[in-house]
Amino acid sequence: MLTSTISSTLNNSTVKNIALVCIADLIVGVSYGALAISQGFDWWIPLTLSILVLAGASEFLFIGVIFSGGSPISAALAGLLVNSRHIPFSFAVSELAGKGAKSLLGYHIMNDESVVFGLAQETQAEKRAAFWLCGIGILLCWPIGVVIGEVLGSFIDDTHIFGMDAMFPAIILALSLPALTDKRLRLTAIIGAVVAVATTPVLPAGLPVLLALLSLVIYIRK
Repeated sequence: MLTSTISSTLNNSTVKNIALVCIADLIVGVSYGALAISQGFDWWIPLTLSILVLAGASEFLFIGVIFSGGSPISAALAGLLVNSRHIPFSFAVSELAGKGAKSLLGYHIMNDESVVFGLAQETQAEKRAAFWLCGIGILLCWPIGVVIGEVLGSFIDDTHIFGMDAMFPAIILALSLPALTDKRLRLTAIIGAVVAVATTPVLPAGLPVLLALLSLVIYIRK
């Protein structure tokens, strides 16, 4: 009932794009769950993280740090560092996340995708609807994908051979292409991509993306 009311506020194209991103998150969740199980984690660890953390990059980083011999504390700190981008996000969507008790759920479903879709709409009603539809969709799809992945992980030795981890960035790229007709935004994206690719071999997972965000200075500068 809630999602149907929210989706009725949005045009079909926006709802379709949100659905595609949620499906992509589900598929990446399958990869994450399978990877965690294949690396020896108990089933409840990735599932609990998928529900309580709800941030794919930091979750992948968490299990990666522990699998490579790091302590749970260092893994958690690394995840918090990656999620530090949520601090400015929280200010950007403060009007969309709701007030009082509702805001607890609103800020919990705040992620890259829900923020992008929320801020991309024109009216306040559309912004709020897109934010909540995408956030709730990922809240449901991500753990479901993890559970499916955990089951598959018992039988798959190498999850990367299926290319499931490439599904999400491929869809995000497809959704971003129309916006790149803006020359300044296109330059910003190119510089950000170069920074991310150049620093990926030498920095821990998640940090190259944060550094790439510095290219936004070009776009917001008047």
